Amino acid sequence: MIRRLYNWTMSLAATRHARMGLATVSFAESSFFPIPPDVLLIPMVLADRANWWKNALICTVASVLGALLGYAIGMFLFEAIGEPILAFYGKADSFAQVSDWYNTYGGWGVLFAAVTPFPYKVLTIFSGATGLNLVTFIVVSIIGRALRFFLVAFLLYKFGEPIRLFIEKYLGILFAIFLVLLFGGFYALRYVF
Repeated sequence: MIRRLYNWTMSLAATRHARMGLATVSFAESSFFPIPPDVLLIPMVLADRANWWKNALICTVASVLGALLGYAIGMFLFEAIGEPILAFYGKADSFAQVSDWYNTYGGWGVLFAAVTPFPYKVLTIFSGATGLNLVTFIVVSIIGRALRFFLVAFLLYKFGEPIRLFIEKYLGILFAIFLVLLFGGFYALRYVF
């Protein structure tokens, strides 16, 4: 099933409705869809390198709007579905503890998910369920998603087809290393120095 979804998503890149498809996939991926928008963004930028920034902007805006849907799913459906399950297993207090921690450091988690291959939708839904500050959520989502999509699109614009394989293989790891170094720097400033 995932392979069919992937093939369908890739086929959108070759149609005149590609930008609408890119917006739709970007929106849906932030809240429930399993295929990332990169599978459309990459061939679209390679096909029309001069408009790389338009495609990155479409991905960013649609993804952040989709993240708001994910947040709403977590906020409104968690009470109906998630809380009774936690209560049944005697874990309602555990969720409260995780929520407190997440509301303090959750912005970093959203940033991590926004720029890496980690399923972003997981943290958009969790952010709504825990009540992460909405302004923090939106700002971090904009920064993270813009960083991810504009960097990918720019590299494709600048280097073309050869960079595609590098991006598909290593970009997630590079973003993860960047975030570990960033967290490590903040940790060192706060607790070591």
